[in-house]
Amino acid sequence: MTDDLDVSPRRGWADSHVHLQWEDMGDEAVVAARAEGVSLMICVGTGAQTSREAVELASRHHDVWATVGLHPHDASEGLTELAPLWDAARVVGVGECGLDYHYEHSPRDRQREVFAGQIRLAHELDRTLVIHTREAWDDTFAVLAESKVPPRTVFHCFTGGPQEATRALDIGAWLSFSGIVTFKGAADVAAAAALCPAESLLIETDAPYLSPAPFRGQPNRPGRVARVGEVVADIRATSVDEIRELTRENTRRAFAIR
Repeated sequence: MTDDLDVSPRRGWADSHVHLQWEDMGDEAVVAARAEGVSLMICVGTGAQTSREAVELASRHHDVWATVGLHPHDASEGLTELAPLWDAARVVGVGECGLDYHYEHSPRDRQREVFAGQIRLAHELDRTLVIHTREAWDDTFAVLAESKVPPRTVFHCFTGGPQEATRALDIGAWLSFSGIVTFKGAADVAAAAALCPAESLLIETDAPYLSPAPFRGQPNRPGRVARVGEVVADIRATSVDEIRELTRENTRRAFAIR
């Protein structure tokens, strides 16, 4: 595990959802993130290969933790290949998993089945559930109700408005806001960020995707979580320092990181 500490783990920004293992990122992206003031990163798996790479990357860095899961796009692949990874060191979450009815790369019934299976695993393993949902709010909440909501549940890259935010908050979930909250056409997402209770608020990059304005269209990186935090601070009429400290500690609680 690397020891080149650029920022204390109890200071700096937390990126609650990033794909560090993807092309043009990796170890160099972690080092660069530290230099930009990021002290905690959750590296998220989306299938067997990316989950394995997330676990391996987390094993090399003191400030990176991993999740293991199957994205709804790949639900048809099933969960068997993930089995050896659930108990790996520094795995703090199950996912990202959920429902995506926008692209429908996997049949809807298969998506719901695999989502329910990962909810059960989150309960059994006492891991945080990381949810991806797109154009599937009602079914997402229905599957959660049927399978019982895990004690620690995060809606990653929250794209709903106040109504969806209230439904998620009512079941005890955290809401994680990405660069989308900085976009001019995302008034509903900004409204959700404004009403979210302080203790339920997270921020993320989803890098290499969703660079915040004014970097929209460029490859994203973990250091740009600070820009997301600046916009959220403005929306909530509070200081950037408060958002940095709040969301870092919330990330630690959401993923049970001591």
